[in-house]
Amino acid sequence: MNRITELFKIKYPIVQAGMIWCSGWELASAVSNAGGLGLIGSGSMTPEILSIHINKCKQATKNPFGINVPLIFPYADEFIKIIIKENVKIVFTSAGNPAKYTSILKDNGIVVVHVVANTKSAKKSQDAGVDAIVAEGFEAGGHNGKEETSTMVLIPMVKNIVEIPVIAAGGIATGKQMLAAMALGAEGVQIGSRFVASEESSAHQNFKNKIIETKDGDTQLTLKQITPVRLIKNKFYFDVEKKQNEGSSIEELSDLLGRGRAKKGMFEGDENEGELEIGQVSGMINKILPAKDIVNEIMNEYFLLKKNFIQNIF
Repeated sequence: MNRITELFKIKYPIVQAGMIWCSGWELASAVSNAGGLGLIGSGSMTPEILSIHINKCKQATKNPFGINVPLIFPYADEFIKIIIKENVKIVFTSAGNPAKYTSILKDNGIVVVHVVANTKSAKKSQDAGVDAIVAEGFEAGGHNGKEETSTMVLIPMVKNIVEIPVIAAGGIATGKQMLAAMALGAEGVQIGSRFVASEESSAHQNFKNKIIETKDGDTQLTLKQITPVRLIKNKFYFDVEKKQNEGSSIEELSDLLGRGRAKKGMFEGDENEGELEIGQVSGMINKILPAKDIVNEIMNEYFLLKKNFIQNIF
C-alpha cells in the first residue's frame, strides 16, 4: 500500500490512461477488475455517449474507476455535471487550468488528479487543491508538453516541489520501467500505449497491429506550432512534415488536419490518412494481450525486480 493505492482504493498503483478513441468502458472496467485504476477517456465522446460508458462500466466492475476530462474540450462543463450526477468518484483532468473544476469536484467528494508536463503546472495544480499529479514526459503518445522534458528528468523535478503524490507517465510499459519511475519518486504509474494494444481497447485492430510493428524511431513529436503530438510515421505524418518544412501557416496546418483525423486513424483503422497517436514505448510492444494479463505481467516483474534489488543492496 502507498498513498496512490489508498487514494484510489485499488490493489496496484497502475493507472490506465484515458486515451482518445481507445479507452472506453470495456478497457476501463478490465483494468479496474485486474486491480489497477481504469479510466474512461471522454475526449472522443459526447455527453450522451459518456453517460452510456459510465453506466456500462458500473455494470462491468465493482471496483473504482475514473474519467479523464480534457479541459479544453467543448463538452467539459457537461461532462463535470454528468460525473457528479453519476457519482463517479475519481476524475483526471488535463489540457487546461486545474483550478477550473477542482473545487466543485472536491466539494462533491471526488478525487481530482491533474496531468502536467512541467514543474510550473505541477505547482499550480497543487495550489488548486488536486489530490495527486500525473507528471508526463515527452516520450508519451498523443498531445504532449512543449518543453519536451523526458520522464526521467520530469519526475524528480516535480517530486522536489510538491507534497502530494506523483504518478509517472510517458515511456512506461514494463515492471522494470515502473520500478525506475518509483525509484525517482513516483508513487504510481499511468500507462497508455501498452493498454492501447490490449484486447479490450476500443482502438481499431489495424491500429493495434501497427503498434506491434512499430520499432524505435517510428514515432515523432510533430505539429509543435499548434500543439505537440506524438505520431506514428505514416503518410499523414509525412504530409504534415512536408507542410511544416514548406513554412505553412497554422491555418494551413489546421486545414490539413481537418476534422476527425484521430478518429479516422485510431478508431476507424485508416493506417495512411489517419492520425496514429502512440508513445515511444510502442517500439517495445510486440503482442496484444488482455488487460488483466498486462497488469499481472507488469506487477509480477515489478515485485520480482524490487525484491532482487533490495537483496543485492543488503
